[in-house]
Amino acid sequence: MNSKDLFQRSLKIAPGGVHSPVRAFQSVGGSPIFFKSAKGHELTSVEGQIYTDFCMSFGPLILGHRDPEVQATVHEMIDTAWSFGACEPYSLELAEWITQRLPFIEKLRFVSSGTEAVMSALRVARAATGRTKILKFDGCYHGHADSMLVKSGSGLAGLATSDSAGVSQQVASDTLVVSLDDDAGLEQVFQRQGSDIAAVILEPLPANYGLLLQRKEFILKIQSLCKHHGSLLIFDEVISGFRVALGGMAEVLKITPDLVTYGKVLGGGFNVACYGGRKELLDLVAPSGPVYQAGTLSANPVGMRAGLATLEKIERIGLYQELNLRSERFLNSLNSGFSAAKVPLQAVGAASIFWLHEPTDQPIRRIEKIPAKHKENYAKLFYELLRRKIYLAPSGYEVGFLSWAHTPQILNSACEQIVDAARTVYEK
Repeated sequence: MNSKDLFQRSLKIAPGGVHSPVRAFQSVGGSPIFFKSAKGHELTSVEGQIYTDFCMSFGPLILGHRDPEVQATVHEMIDTAWSFGACEPYSLELAEWITQRLPFIEKLRFVSSGTEAVMSALRVARAATGRTKILKFDGCYHGHADSMLVKSGSGLAGLATSDSAGVSQQVASDTLVVSLDDDAGLEQVFQRQGSDIAAVILEPLPANYGLLLQRKEFILKIQSLCKHHGSLLIFDEVISGFRVALGGMAEVLKITPDLVTYGKVLGGGFNVACYGGRKELLDLVAPSGPVYQAGTLSANPVGMRAGLATLEKIERIGLYQELNLRSERFLNSLNSGFSAAKVPLQAVGAASIFWLHEPTDQPIRRIEKIPAKHKENYAKLFYELLRRKIYLAPSGYEVGFLSWAHTPQILNSACEQIVDAARTVYEK
């Protein structure tokens, strides 16, 4: 059994041979690796090769693969029940844990994916305001709901066009799009259509098109305009929630959104997400209110217990302070190594999230500022790292993640390999 043969078989029965596009390796070229097992910081391929993993399932595994404590909890739950389709105590325990610690989450509803959480939060916002328009930003990803698969159109700021076949222009027209870090464009859209905007949705830490670190002042301006025009502010913290801090970027920035979406870390490696916020907004959701949303496997007990076990361990061991310190040292070592090797590459990060790109004079806050050859150069680096048994996400526009399983010793070794791989790429 090998990855190439498995991929050829997959191409016959799945679109592009995969069940999520980035897995197909189209951004870096070649055929994807098929993995058969994982533990701690490592992935093992079907060929038996072991890789140090910095993709970490694109973010959920903050404790690493199959953390022993979480695994024990999962085994216990699997031996108890898989799904009820009825009320159970496990979702209540996780919901109470969250609401007791995050004062801006007064109520929440569990769902099964970040896309579902965003879709539901937008529906609540439209119902609460009686408005139809949603404002989003180029460079932020909010899942694959139709109204979020839009991009900037030509002409005036705010005009949008479909970014996917199958999304009608009528649906796209209800979504306004502005560039990140564009104060003037933001003000222009609100001046023109502020009374029609139900909500602004934002990744407060954009991490789906590279790591586009935003100015706090820009996010404060968004909040101010929302308040002035009666629009809701939605933080999409599917990636950053429970990753950068317990309260996510809302805690880091000390900015309270009206609604928040969470996923990834929340489920401890299982398909769990939620949307939450002020009580009066969540009480609009059925059966309390007129906004319908439901899910057969929502609040699956295995995911509920895995999520709670993960969050309890994070809190007990004081993970954020130590993991963020490891991450800071890792990035400093990478940048020192790149500089010493005269490699035109830099590492930027936020908490335990990092991104590699060619040096720029100013922080990259907008997608058009990403270096022109970034995709091409990243693909070369990706394969040099694979040869050294380091696995990053198979796209230069995806970020990397550290986990508790990445010890200082593992990070020191990985740093040497990454710098050496970069030197090889840029010497060619």
